[in-house]
Amino acid sequence: MSNKEQYLVRTEPFYQPQGKEVTLYEAAYHARLPVMVKGPTGCGKSRFVEYMAWKLAKPLITVACNEDMTASDLVGRYLLDANGTRWLDGPLTTAARIGAICYLDEIVEARQDTTVVIHPLTDHRRVLPLDKKGELIEAHPDFQLVISYNPGYQSLMKDLKQSTKQRFTAFDFDYPEATLEVQIVARETGIDAAVATQLVKIGHAARNLKGHGLDEGVSTRLIVYAAMLIQRGVAPTDACRMAMVRPITDDADIRETLDHAIDTTFS
Repeated sequence: MSNKEQYLVRTEPFYQPQGKEVTLYEAAYHARLPVMVKGPTGCGKSRFVEYMAWKLAKPLITVACNEDMTASDLVGRYLLDANGTRWLDGPLTTAARIGAICYLDEIVEARQDTTVVIHPLTDHRRVLPLDKKGELIEAHPDFQLVISYNPGYQSLMKDLKQSTKQRFTAFDFDYPEATLEVQIVARETGIDAAVATQLVKIGHAARNLKGHGLDEGVSTRLIVYAAMLIQRGVAPTDACRMAMVRPITDDADIRETLDHAIDTTFS
């Protein structure tokens, strides 16, 4: 298997479009424009990027960004081995060489001095300088850079700089409307549509508490987790508490409110 083939998405990921995002992304890819995907946790951003890589039959290299990530983690570094030193490409460099879509998930979690290295890849130059190696990589014609983040969750200290934002086209993602979300949960898990409807109802009740005791609402991902537990024989009330309430809050009053909504829904 070639280096490029190992990054292909071989099985179609289930993705239910919410609007024109598939068509718009295809246009951005064919123009080789960098894309920024914004939206709350667990609303389908990563699944969308994975789906588009599959649809376009392009390799996908995903990087989960974190505050300890350095520029070397992205572009590469020299390593010591029995024969001396050898260069090891980082994921961004690999993507630029082979023509992959490079997806930097939750980009604002990375240090700002790290994100600067992506700038030359996001304009007309489409190059990546490897300063430590003394090499300038011209990005493969198929290369595209995609980043994601949750603007509602980040502090001002962790927001993207305007000098970075204005290098990207962008999509705003949100949780699906209720009817579509029910379809997604049912399709993802095989659960009965009536039960999926009840789960989504609880999820929406929790989202209404965002900003009133909750930093984040219940994601579509967590609703899917609850459905998966129910499919495994777990009582719906227990599944909802385990997957949709306990992960998002330790506040006793908020828990009591959501637990009551669960009991009412499944009574």
